[in-house]
Amino acid sequence: DPDDAFMFWALGEGRVDTGDLQFEIGVEDVESANRRAATGEVDVTAISFAAAPALAGRYSILDSGASLGLGYGPVLVSRGECRLDALREGTVAIPGRRTSAWLALRMCLGFEPRAVEMEFTEILDAVVDGRVNAGLVIHEGQLTYLDHQLHRVVDLGAWWMEETGLPLPLGANAVRRDLPAGVRDCVSRVVRASIECALANRGEAIRYAQSFGRGLDEDRADRFVAMYVNELTVSMGQKGRAAIKEFLGRGFRGGWVPDPSGVEVVG
Repeated sequence: DPDDAFMFWALGEGRVDTGDLQFEIGVEDVESANRRAATGEVDVTAISFAAAPALAGRYSILDSGASLGLGYGPVLVSRGECRLDALREGTVAIPGRRTSAWLALRMCLGFEPRAVEMEFTEILDAVVDGRVNAGLVIHEGQLTYLDHQLHRVVDLGAWWMEETGLPLPLGANAVRRDLPAGVRDCVSRVVRASIECALANRGEAIRYAQSFGRGLDEDRADRFVAMYVNELTVSMGQKGRAAIKEFLGRGFRGGWVPDPSGVEVVG
């Protein structure tokens, strides 16, 4: 999505010093990345925070590169007015069962609706066509659902902020635990340097990121990147760590994620 593309533009373009490390960049949707992380085949990967407890034995979370919704986040949309309790009977299109969006929706509802997994790029059309009663949209869909004349049922980031006063943890960068400490430290520095370089060269990085934003012009790509690349992305700090603890703690108490006590943040 555009914010990840923005963050790693400098790394892909050779604009940051990677020391003795060489990086090969792959592009996948986050649910595919979650599945690949379960095998440990990738050294550094994006994952959903909701997947972090299950992956804690293999990966540590990096302090830099996290996507934290500051009063905004995944949006549940429908074709018309839709009460949350009506979803006990209907179907909801979701972008994956390991995603933070799906965990946040279940927390918000207090129950688990009947979910239909599909590629996140297909969800808006599924709602428009009436194949599902509602759809949980992520990435640029948080802006473009309005182009489809869809109704916002709930913005999960706004709900979470009202509920907790904290940002909503969505995506993270993770590094394999079994890599040498010096390598993990170097990865952490490179990721942070790439983000800082993009912020310092915003125009170039935005133009690159726009190509990953389906249906976004440059202005909306810039707006979307600004939502998810901010001071907490450079370093999540104590606010970010508190948000992760609250999010995963609630998920564990709800029986939706494993014990998160092994989740480690490094860098």
